[in-house]
Amino acid sequence: MKSLKYISIIVLLLTLMFSCKREDPIVDIPVKYGNIGFQFANNVDGQALRVDTLVYTNAAGNNYMVNEVQYFVSDIVLQNSNGTFVSFGTGSELHYMDSDLPETSNWSVADKIPVGSYTSISFTFGLNEVRNISNVFLNPPESNMWWPLFLGGGYHYMKLNGKWIDTASNLSAFNFHLGIGQTYAHDVIVVDSITGFVQNYFTVTLPNSAFTIREDKTTNVEIVMNIEKWFEGPNVWDFNVCSATMQNQSAMQQVVENGGTVFSVGTIQ
Repeated sequence: MKSLKYISIIVLLLTLMFSCKREDPIVDIPVKYGNIGFQFANNVDGQALRVDTLVYTNAAGNNYMVNEVQYFVSDIVLQNSNGTFVSFGTGSELHYMDSDLPETSNWSVADKIPVGSYTSISFTFGLNEVRNISNVFLNPPESNMWWPLFLGGGYHYMKLNGKWIDTASNLSAFNFHLGIGQTYAHDVIVVDSITGFVQNYFTVTLPNSAFTIREDKTTNVEIVMNIEKWFEGPNVWDFNVCSATMQNQSAMQQVVENGGTVFSVGTIQ
């Protein structure tokens, strides 16, 4: 009887031992980070923009020059190869680029980016409703981008200013601007007939924008504005037909439509 008792105890202990599931310890794998920076370039027909020089011809046959290019990009999103998305935090939501200010061509993002392979870069061209608030920018150069309050307020998304040879062979100014548009009652283009506002910012997903973030390294991505494409398609732009876009929503809609092919990636290193 005693030996049977001992055998029963041993069997019970073995049963308990093998029935207990082994729990592996949880180990936190630290996330490694690198950095990203952007360089903005303005090109025409594959070459660096030459300002104040009458050397360009657009798809409509207008001979033109560009005097200045100023614009906002905001809300950059990086898509990781694992399907997740990385956006930038406070202080890195937007960047202002100005062809008259070479220092604005470089944007060193303060945010740390998890290491890994990324498949694409997207951003908003302009400023969305949350960011586009009058008097957010108190100092130039950004404050100089103000958009009239009676036209919707906030700021220009872009100023692309220049001159062209018109049909009378005169050198005339054009103002190719983008910002908040307006709708008007009975198509009467006066302030008192404004019935609503149109947000003309749009999303750009850069083609061929895959890159890699490495630990404690900075990956530099060049974002190129190909200026000639603003005038090419799907809407061929003729300055003799429209030389100023403000208070002309149909014109700004064409600008938005043409903007889909304007940006490309240059070097990634």
